[in-house]
Amino acid sequence: MEPLELRRAVEAGWATASELGLQVEDVVVINNSDRVVLHLVPCDVLARVAPSGHLAGSEFEVEVARRLADVDAPVAELEPRVDPRVNVRDTFAISLWTYYEPVGSETAPADYAGVLMRHHAALRQIDLDAPHFTDRVAGALREVNDREQSPELLDSDREFLSNTLSGLSAAISIEKAGDQLLHGEPHPGNLLNTRRGPLFVDLATCCRGPVEFDLAHAPEEVGKHYAGADHGLIHRCRALGWAMFSVWRWRREDQMPDRDHWRVEGLDQVRAALDRCGLG
Repeated sequence: MEPLELRRAVEAGWATASELGLQVEDVVVINNSDRVVLHLVPCDVLARVAPSGHLAGSEFEVEVARRLADVDAPVAELEPRVDPRVNVRDTFAISLWTYYEPVGSETAPADYAGVLMRHHAALRQIDLDAPHFTDRVAGALREVNDREQSPELLDSDREFLSNTLSGLSAAISIEKAGDQLLHGEPHPGNLLNTRRGPLFVDLATCCRGPVEFDLAHAPEEVGKHYAGADHGLIHRCRALGWAMFSVWRWRREDQMPDRDHWRVEGLDQVRAALDRCGLG
């Protein structure tokens, strides 16, 4: 968010928590992108503040968290001192979560695979109306095929991304018998090391698809420790994931830090991933 919008988002998160009876004397911005993540102190609460246009996504994330808490999934929990819902204030949707102090270093590949297997097992225990991963691919296709949304993308790169998205999506989704609920983006930035052990965050990306779609977001070594994983499918899903990532970076309104670097890096990663699949 731009500085002015960020200030308003911080004020909205602060005021919402205070009105709900939580003591807030200071706010630390943990992450600032299309939505912001705030640490409210001294009440020790995490606030996720998104533009109100993301209200449906915020409500979906809260519902996923509520259901997964009932089956002891390894995920961050909603703040127990307030009602588990999304609050709307100013032009923002605000949800309140338990704050976990990060501990230790990065998760070892075997432990990463273990917590992801636990998470997938928990997801199989809940009933949730979630989109298929191909719906997300379709959204990326609409974006990349709309020149007004990505005016700086070269026509050759636009065609490359469009063909990659449509071709890989069709190839991966041929067999849906093994599809299940997934985290959607369980990359290292969405796995916290806490005193309770590793916990997944950012649950709004929950979707349906093969477990390999999730594994493609994790470090490469993780897949080697996940029982029964199809490694060829992981490579294809990784290429698809990089293609979607690249589309988002070329959007005119994208606000990811260091966006120019990631625009180039994303396209390079798509080509490298396709080469590994033998599809370059």
